[in-house]
Amino acid sequence: MKKRWVLLGVIIVAGIWAWSQQANGMMRGFGPDALEGKVIVLDPGHGGVDGGASHGEIVESDITLQLVQEVKRQLEKRDAKVILTRSTEADAIEEANPQEDFPTVRARKRADLLYREQKMNQAKADAILSVHVNAVPQSKWRGAQVFFHEEGEVDGKPLAKAIQQTLRESLQNTDREAMGIRQIYLLKKANAPSVLVETGFISNDEERELLQSKEYQQKIAQGIVEGLEQFFQSQAQPSPTPEGYAILVDD
Repeated sequence: MKKRWVLLGVIIVAGIWAWSQQANGMMRGFGPDALEGKVIVLDPGHGGVDGGASHGEIVESDITLQLVQEVKRQLEKRDAKVILTRSTEADAIEEANPQEDFPTVRARKRADLLYREQKMNQAKADAILSVHVNAVPQSKWRGAQVFFHEEGEVDGKPLAKAIQQTLRESLQNTDREAMGIRQIYLLKKANAPSVLVETGFISNDEERELLQSKEYQQKIAQGIVEGLEQFFQSQAQPSPTPEGYAILVDD
């Protein structure tokens, strides 16, 4: 009986200690503190002469920039540091070298891609997200989906699975799963966990309207931010038992 009382006392003391650590902001990776101080690179797909997918006057590059700006806003409210590969309607290389001329559109796209790679890898990021909008010839397909590179320099699968799950919970309109691919150059070359977030299909009539909605963009951003939070929580080391205490087991 005495041992049981001792055990109960240890559990209570340990609980008080853990609560105080959280209150003092010392438990990194727990609750909202999981994003504090994290460096997140956000890459809005396309831009400038490369508008990406389109439907009439609706262009992918405009939607991705709006989405990324909303993700940035929500992340900064949680004290994360956010770096964008582009922050205007122009492509990334235009912001970096506005006077540079290129002989062909293809040459410009290559320079833009290499600049994005350089910028994201120099950021010493904790996570890298490239945000796009999907499109296929058949209008029936819809739903957000997160991709990771199967042979990337850093494993992005845990991050992709976390964001896919929270997007499903936030949007409540897709049952898609995170998927491994090999085609995306930026994902392969990233020096931090990286994913491609296809936020929906511009080729689907209903989803195209949703993707332009401020309210829906906020839901997408919420799903992405909560996925990042869950990912960093899962990466955090468990809190140690307070020094000087031991858990007793009654025989």
